Amino acid sequence: MTTPLLMRQTPRTPKIPSPKDDRIILHFDYDCFYASVFENETPALRALPLGIKQKSILATCNYVARARGVKKLMLISEAEKICPELVLRNGEDLTRFRDVSKRLWSFLRSHSWNRKVERLGLDEVFLDVTDIVDYNVQLLNPNALAHSFFQLSEQDPEKGFDFDASACFGCTIPAKRPDDGGATPGNSAYARLLLASHLAGYLRHKLEEDFGYTSTCGVSTNKVLAKLAGTKNKPKNQTTLLNLHEGDVQAFMDEWAIRKIPGMGSKTSQLVESHVLERPTEADPHDHEHSAKITTQEVLAYPSMSPGLLKKILGGPGVERGIGDKVWNMLHGVDNADVKEASDIPTQISIEDTYVTKALNTQAELMRELHALSRSLIRRMRVDLVVADDDRTGSSVSDTTTSGTGASQKWLAYPKTLRLSTRVKSRPGVTDGSQQAPPRDNYYNRSSRSSPLPTFVFSLKDDIDYVAERLVNESILPLFRRLHSERQNWNLALINICVTNMVATGNQDGSIGDGRDISKMFKTQDAKLKEFTVYSCDDQRSRVPSTKLSLSSELSNSCENSTAVVPQGPTVVAEGVVNDNTDQYSPMEEGDAGDMVVAWDDGDDDDDEGDGRICPECSQRIPEFAMGAHRRFHLLGD
Repeated sequence: MTTPLLMRQTPRTPKIPSPKDDRIILHFDYDCFYASVFENETPALRALPLGIKQKSILATCNYVARARGVKKLMLISEAEKICPELVLRNGEDLTRFRDVSKRLWSFLRSHSWNRKVERLGLDEVFLDVTDIVDYNVQLLNPNALAHSFFQLSEQDPEKGFDFDASACFGCTIPAKRPDDGGATPGNSAYARLLLASHLAGYLRHKLEEDFGYTSTCGVSTNKVLAKLAGTKNKPKNQTTLLNLHEGDVQAFMDEWAIRKIPGMGSKTSQLVESHVLERPTEADPHDHEHSAKITTQEVLAYPSMSPGLLKKILGGPGVERGIGDKVWNMLHGVDNADVKEASDIPTQISIEDTYVTKALNTQAELMRELHALSRSLIRRMRVDLVVADDDRTGSSVSDTTTSGTGASQKWLAYPKTLRLSTRVKSRPGVTDGSQQAPPRDNYYNRSSRSSPLPTFVFSLKDDIDYVAERLVNESILPLFRRLHSERQNWNLALINICVTNMVATGNQDGSIGDGRDISKMFKTQDAKLKEFTVYSCDDQRSRVPSTKLSLSSELSNSCENSTAVVPQGPTVVAEGVVNDNTDQYSPMEEGDAGDMVVAWDDGDDDDDEGDGRICPECSQRIPEFAMGAHRRFHLLGD
């Protein structure tokens, strides 16, 4: 009996993905960033072994400390045994780090033509410099490469810097210069990478000279390769990956442990390693001593390795769509993800703290932490969302303030939603270990609730402490009670307070953005919402125009003790409950009627917010100008 043709066919060789080499990406990584911030504040610390602590962990340390055996993520007690003279600074308050990070990012963004400048955490930045590099390639004079000029502005030909285009700046991979004609417009592949290396060197020099921060940079044709290249020569250095020939990228990728590849993630790497090694491995990204160190080359050499097999290894409920192809591409150094375009307005502002050694269980502990987090949140909002207002024309009193020096300020955007998230260490009531512990995944799930962000937080006239205290008492505590009905013993391991759903109010050039000012909306409600009126049945016919009665003729005959509402006016939008495992909004849980936001049209009048009055229906403090609309909200019902 002959074997069917289909069964005799050999497995098809998986297709090797083609790299996209038409971009030039720079990746900046500030050296020992947290430590550098303290060293810039106190220069004498540069010569000392310095560690930055967060709780009982060493978040980072400078290179003086590392030379003495101290490592990041060490326990403080262990680090002090290794280096008794270690100088410690508290890094739990991230305010100073965020402020410096924003300044450095703004500088790098000012040198971008396409505004594709993406922050990764506080100490890393991606720049897509394709356009500025391509422009300067055309300016190269092959007869005078050693005396080249890099033009930083299309409009100003004198703005730029001199450089030597006969060689790359900094380190290269491979180290030997390619013997294929050098940097000329006709040899654009090498010329583009060479020019990018000089631009990276110039920006690194300016970061150190003007701001006092050294950095490491990687130069390549996508984000993954640029980030990996930058790690090859640290600190205070840079590396350009010269992927000019077929096989250069794969040869570079083969040497990397898959846990080091950006975007792989510890869980993904652990599943792939376990399959290739045919034994369980640990998923802890910080456990370098016991973690497997399988390289990309070993994974690709595994029999029948393919996107399909990777999908099977990584498959399961909630797995990312196309995960097999994504990991397959990363193993080959292919990353088509774009550098995100810079924005003056963050998508959200989030402040959190964790309680690893001692969970929060008492009311006093909770209130202390909520007030501290709220103060940091308000301070952060004023740093990230408030700018100088040179032209106060059209600005409302409630969103601008004038300092003692005469300078005024305004909000770039208003967050609409306040979200509180918590995480517990174990099930409530399990304290003696007598009951079975919950699954490991349940330890790290966050529970969240959201509500409209009250407008008083936007008053720049009030002190931060006053605004934070009011925010805790009037908004955050009610959210917390909906998450945790117990009076104490919550065993909290994390608290996160976040504002999101940003609505732009205007651009830095003074033009009006696409957002709405909620305070203006309330002040012109009577003019804007004339057709949204509540009438009693007795005078309904006399007040409502006949054109509006056509849809409610039956209602007017049947309502004896009710009210008829003309169906014109605001739209009621429900905020969902955040499930942090999926990063999606899930449907509102029953009983979450408090998460309701009323979306209105805005007006043009300006007025002060005032202190407001307490609503007898919901006991919330409502600004005086908004009380009429708020009563209508209650009349609508659920």
